[in-house]
Amino acid sequence: MLLSKEIPEEFKDIRPYADDEVREAIDSLLSDRQFARMLKGFAPFLPLSCSRGLLRLAAVGVRSTLDFQMRFMKPVVRYILRHYSTGHSFTFEGIAPGNERYTFISNHRDIVLDSAILDLMLHDARFPTTVEIAIGDNLLIYPWIRTLVRLNKSFIVQRSLSMREMLNASQTMSRYMHFAVNEKHENIWIAQREGRAKDSDDRTQDSVLKMMAMGGEGSTLQRLRHMHLVPLALSYEYDPCDYLKAAEFQLKRDVKGFKKSKQDDLENMRTGILGPKGYVHFQATPCLDTWLATLDETMPKAELFPLLAKHIDREIHRSYRLYASNLVAADLLEGGSSRAYSDDERRAFEKYVDERVAKAAEHVAKATEHLAEGGIAPDLAFLRERIMIMYANPTFNYEKATAAADTRA
Repeated sequence: MLLSKEIPEEFKDIRPYADDEVREAIDSLLSDRQFARMLKGFAPFLPLSCSRGLLRLAAVGVRSTLDFQMRFMKPVVRYILRHYSTGHSFTFEGIAPGNERYTFISNHRDIVLDSAILDLMLHDARFPTTVEIAIGDNLLIYPWIRTLVRLNKSFIVQRSLSMREMLNASQTMSRYMHFAVNEKHENIWIAQREGRAKDSDDRTQDSVLKMMAMGGEGSTLQRLRHMHLVPLALSYEYDPCDYLKAAEFQLKRDVKGFKKSKQDDLENMRTGILGPKGYVHFQATPCLDTWLATLDETMPKAELFPLLAKHIDREIHRSYRLYASNLVAADLLEGGSSRAYSDDERRAFEKYVDERVAKAAEHVAKATEHLAEGGIAPDLAFLRERIMIMYANPTFNYEKATAAADTRA
């Protein structure tokens, strides 16, 4: 049991709840009126007092954030996968359940589910614990969301800061991540870049790696090895938010100063959770400790971080699971039919894209109807292209990564 007094004070505002804080946090969550209204949306047939009472009863015996995940989050994620996916799988090579803890650095598809599904998969694979989750404070738009994510083992990435504040915040977060892995013996999940890659062209930002090397002891390479980095490839057959992402591309292009609202973020979260995902596959690649140990300790940082980012990208790209949706999209963009899939799969994807373009167009029209000129016309060709690119990019990246591996072999 880890108590709050055993955790350095400098992490108080960003860390998950300590075990002795969990009970009070649950009580606070269940007393929040906005949270109660959110619950009502999921179970409209229950009176508010009844649904909250059932949760209070279910929370008996929950004494840690891991307990909270197992009691509440695990059943919810199982339900989501059972009803909104056609199946899921998790493979891992070079890592195994045991005493080692890892920092999973992955591509980012779904705001909520990427880390939540990883938690479930690690538990089912008999890893001794789940992950602490890096989450941007831009998503914590209501107090109950902040409480909920800290109960769910999340630590807060502070954004929208001045340059000096950002440096200090990054240093603090890096120290916390090293503390979590090496002192608390927790795994970590962090996205390879800030925010989701809206076009699914997944690239690791050097800044994420530089942040992780700020904390810890020793040389830059030693600090990175202490994080036990594991590239993780997330592959969803369908992205429930694809039409929202396509619409956002047009809105940013055509509406000067466009920025997503809090309501937009909530809609993306809700759509990602409750939308159809097809098959879901996560693949963890070998821990990078051995590869990092082969690098020259005197390598300049200006060379090290781009090299590491490219290596992570290659590991993720070659570990994608490609679906017919990815293969057909690549062929349609290239104007060919060279990849392996059936005629039925091609027709099914073309029909799917037609439906998503229509939803994206509807979203663009609705999002701009308040403008003085009466809104903007949806650009159907542009929206179609954006959706196709989202599904094709994993194919293009996989083919480049595997071709490069073949060349080296």
